[in-house]
Amino acid sequence: MALNIIGINHRTAPVAIRERVAFGPEHLPPALTALRQLDGVQESLIVSTCNRTELYCHLNGTDAASIESWLLDQRGMDASLARCIYSLNSDEAVHHAFAVASGLDSAILGEPQILGQMKDAYRLAHAAGTTGPVLNSLFQHAFSVAKHVRTDTDIGTSAVSVAYAAVSLARQIFAGFERHSALLVGAGQTIELVAQHLYGHGMKRLIIANRSINRARDLATPLSGFAISLDEVGTHLTESDIVISSTASPTPIITRDAVASALKARRRRPMFIVDIAVPRDVEPEVAELDDVYLYTVDDLQSVIEENLKSREAAAEEATEIIGAEVARYQLRQRGLDAVPTIRELRENAREVRADLLRQARRALQAGHDPEKVIDLLSHSLVNKLMHSPSIMLREAAEAGDRELLRVARLLFNLNRGDREKSPDTDSS
Repeated sequence: MALNIIGINHRTAPVAIRERVAFGPEHLPPALTALRQLDGVQESLIVSTCNRTELYCHLNGTDAASIESWLLDQRGMDASLARCIYSLNSDEAVHHAFAVASGLDSAILGEPQILGQMKDAYRLAHAAGTTGPVLNSLFQHAFSVAKHVRTDTDIGTSAVSVAYAAVSLARQIFAGFERHSALLVGAGQTIELVAQHLYGHGMKRLIIANRSINRARDLATPLSGFAISLDEVGTHLTESDIVISSTASPTPIITRDAVASALKARRRRPMFIVDIAVPRDVEPEVAELDDVYLYTVDDLQSVIEENLKSREAAAEEATEIIGAEVARYQLRQRGLDAVPTIRELRENAREVRADLLRQARRALQAGHDPEKVIDLLSHSLVNKLMHSPSIMLREAAEAGDRELLRVARLLFNLNRGDREKSPDTDSS
C-alpha cells in the first residue's frame, strides 16, 4: 500500500498562503479527477478547509514529488512556497489521518468540525469515483477512531473557544434553549459562531443586531432569526434571556439603565449577558443589578485556559488510542495483501473439482461402479491439487532450500503430527 499525504496547514503556512492553496467546493470535483489522472495515482481525495489543504493519494509507480508539483501548478504557487508543504507516507500518513479526524491536529485542540469536513470530502471523492479500497478503508477507519476518541476521552467536552465558552456558560444557567430568546449584538466571526452554536443547541428565537442591517440579516436568515439595528437593542432587551455582544464600538452599547428597565419589565426573570468586546459593549455597572449574570472576555478566557488543560490531558489518552489503532489498521491491511492469492488458490481448486466432478458424472452415466468412481474421484482430486506443490518442494529440496521447506510445513500445518508424537506428560 503506497499511501501518501501532501498538504499544508495552520502550523506550516499563514492564512495568506492557505487561502491561495484552498480548493472551493466548485473546484473540488475537477481537481479530484485531474489528480486521479496523474500517472501512478490509483486513488485521490482532497480535504480543503480554512486551516488545511491535504491531498490523500494511493500511489503506484510514482513518488510524492509529482503530486507536490501538481499542487503548486494547480494553485499557481511559486516553487519557493514548497517549504510550507509536508509529505507523509505509510504509517506516518495513517497516524496523521486518524489524528486529524480526532481533532488532535486542529488549531483548536479537539474541535469537532474537522470530522464533518473530512466526511464531506470523502463523500465527494467517493461520488466522483476517485476513491478505492485503500482510501475507503483509511477514511472509514479514521471515522471509527474519531468516534472512539470522543467516546473514551474528554477531548471534546470542554469549551476552548470564546464563542463555545459563552454558549457553554449559557447552558449551565438555562436547562434548555427551546423556550428562550437570544440577542446577539454584532455580526463578526465570533458572533456568527455563537449564533451557530445557539441554533445547533435548539435556540428557537435569535435576534441579530448590527450597525449594517444587511449584514445582520445575512447572518440571521439561515438560522431562522431576524435582524435589527443597533438603535433597537434597548427595545429588545426585555424579551432576551441571553445577550452576547461583540462589536468594535468605542463606547458601551448596553447601559445599566437599559438593563434595569428590561429586568423590571421581565419581572425578575434572570438575564445572562456576555460581553466579548474590547472596549466593553456593556457598562460594568450592569453587574451590580440583581438577576443578571454578566461575564466579560476575561472571565471566558479563564474558563478556556482551564478547559484547554483538560483537553491536553485528554489528547495524551487520544494519542495512545490512535497509536493502537494505527497498528491494528496496518495489521488488517497486511492481511488484505493475501486476499488475491487466497482467491486465486481457491478458484484453481474449484476448477479442478468441477473438472473431476464432470468426469465422475460421465462415468456414472456410463454405468461404472459408483464405489470405484468415488474412489477414483478422491484420488484424482488429491493428485491434481498436490501436483504443483509436490514438484516445487522436490526442487527446493534438491536445491537445498530449507527455508521453503520450513515455510511449506508451516503453511500446510504439517508440524501437527510431530506435536502429537511428543507427549506433554511423563509416560512413566
